[in-house]
Amino acid sequence: MPASRPVTLLAVGDSLTAGYGLPVSAALPAVVEGLLRREGLDVRIVNAGVSGDTTSGGLARLPWLLEERPDCAWLELGANDGLRGQDPALMEANLDAMLELFRAKGVPVLLIGMRALENYGADYAARFDAVFPRVAARHGVALHPFLLEGVALDPALNQDDGIHPNERGVAIIARALLPRVRALVQAAARP
Repeated sequence: MPASRPVTLLAVGDSLTAGYGLPVSAALPAVVEGLLRREGLDVRIVNAGVSGDTTSGGLARLPWLLEERPDCAWLELGANDGLRGQDPALMEANLDAMLELFRAKGVPVLLIGMRALENYGADYAARFDAVFPRVAARHGVALHPFLLEGVALDPALNQDDGIHPNERGVAIIARALLPRVRALVQAAARP
């Protein structure tokens, strides 16, 4: 009998996935992997987070990331598009294209949403925030609505820059993500 192998989850994202300002062991993918392993799931999460990445950058690098043939993935991009005031329609087109690439390779995805700050106005924020649920529904993928729920803008849970979660913040985010990531990994593990 062939030896079983762990489920490989590709964590595609920006600095929030990469673990900006944190030790590797405290980055979100490592923390989520640890929680899943403690539950007895044989999983390996590959941290494909790149600080500063936008949906355009993610789309450009996704084809070579998919050459690793992951079993499943999470897609956490868009925060930098919002910080730069990029057109939400472009972000939506990029997310659509990435989800099509995942689908073509048979890789199930958890889409992780973001919310815009209102520094570009309420209209921009509303257009930005509507992208993630619309894209998830269109592609039939699971959605975690807001990565930073309960952590954003809380000085006790963020690094000095006020944007990137500290280790306590990452722990809260990881616990919130856990049910959806667990379901994704368990589905990918089925023969």
